[in-house]
Amino acid sequence: MGVVIESSVWVPSSSVYIFIFLSCFFSLSLFPFYLSKHAPTKSPPFYDHPTFASSLRFQRYFLLLYSLASVLEGLWSVYGEFELVYYGITKEDTVTFMLIGFGAALFVGSFLGLLSDLIGRKKSCLVFYIFHLVVGIWKRITSSPSFWVANVCLSLATSIFSSSFETWAVVEHDKGHRQDLLNETFWLMTFFESAALIGSQVMSNWMVGGNLEKEIACPSTAAILTAIVGIICISRVYGGSPQTVTFKEYKVSFYSYILCDRRIWLLACAQSCLHFSIVVFWILWAPTLVADGREVYLGLMYPCVLGARMLGSTLFPWFINAPLRTEDCLVYAFIIQGLLLSIIAFDYQEIGALVTQYFLFHACVGLILPSLARLRTMYVPNELRGGMISLSLAPTNAAILFILMQVCP
Repeated sequence: MGVVIESSVWVPSSSVYIFIFLSCFFSLSLFPFYLSKHAPTKSPPFYDHPTFASSLRFQRYFLLLYSLASVLEGLWSVYGEFELVYYGITKEDTVTFMLIGFGAALFVGSFLGLLSDLIGRKKSCLVFYIFHLVVGIWKRITSSPSFWVANVCLSLATSIFSSSFETWAVVEHDKGHRQDLLNETFWLMTFFESAALIGSQVMSNWMVGGNLEKEIACPSTAAILTAIVGIICISRVYGGSPQTVTFKEYKVSFYSYILCDRRIWLLACAQSCLHFSIVVFWILWAPTLVADGREVYLGLMYPCVLGARMLGSTLFPWFINAPLRTEDCLVYAFIIQGLLLSIIAFDYQEIGALVTQYFLFHACVGLILPSLARLRTMYVPNELRGGMISLSLAPTNAAILFILMQVCP
């Protein structure tokens, strides 16, 4: 008599998605009432401000461009692993490609923020879309694309995404616009990025469908079209600020205001630690979930963790208008993150408990990202902001590169 082994499949309850949606909805809906009664200082109505129209117009265009960029980042992050499996790439080769990507991010990407400060942030964001356009065309016209070329381009594009877009938003908002609109832009960037990443997953799944032979190139086509739309939008909207600083002047200023300021060193360390924890999470979250042998639909888990990040970003305006310093808020958030990662690392949990910890971890990420951006506005000069952000990610890329070198045969 044969033995039938039943496989156990774990899926998140539909109530989780409802909870995330309702939590975000109530957080956004109730905040204006909280602000009207508990804000430390009452500012004049926003629509009375003389630069209201131009400020709001730029914010909308910028969030559109940032969402398009997030969709491009999400397309390759969701679709990339599936593509490697489809072309028969081994795990050893996958680790090698990751080595190449993080190596490019470390040795070249660390200086792209400095370059954007010198040539202009808008031009740097334009290069981001060009990188994705090149990768999309390369994968579309070749039957067996060279993945190391794609990894290099995408790693450099991610370095630009991490530094240049935020810097461009801050520089444009600094032209007489209100500070509260800039704080709003920070948390909306995290909110729209997470929503765009979820949307890119839905788009990839819908385009690939069930016919892999015919539909394998569809996400590349979507990336090409999205990159073209981004290039057209960024070319026609806002000329950007002219760059008049020379490299010598920039080097002197960077040493004086960045390298000699301990507060900025601490801020860079916080950014690097957060980035490292996020990268490690996305590398290890799937193996951790399936460690007990049960089957897990990661495609259903992905929206949960990103929805948690969206919820965390909606809490940011509550905290900055509360009698609590941004620095104190960050301390508590980092402590919670550290405890969550320690529990995951040293104490095996049932899948439901792991998912709950992942949810709380990404909720903290959604709160920390705009908080760090606000502190950079307080302490980092705008003309040096891109270089500071890109260099703060160098230790993370170096640490990941070192770990991958230990794994690579």
